[in-house]
Amino acid sequence: MNPFHHLVGHFVSCRDVTHLVSQMQDRELSTFERWRLRWHLGVCKACLAFEKQSTGYFSASNVA
Repeated sequence: MNPFHHLVGHFVSCRDVTHLVSQMQDRELSTFERWRLRWHLGVCKACLAFEKQSTGYFSASNVA
């Protein structure tokens, strides 16, 4: 049996990550959402780059 079988339902897609990153700008994510996001960003370089770009963009736009 796969030791990660119990996590299968918790995996998040790249599409879900873009949605969560966008929502981070409007509200605080739940602990579970943050866990799913961080797990995915740890294995997906494209989403990590998107998150960094989006966070930097939104942070800069909130300063002005």
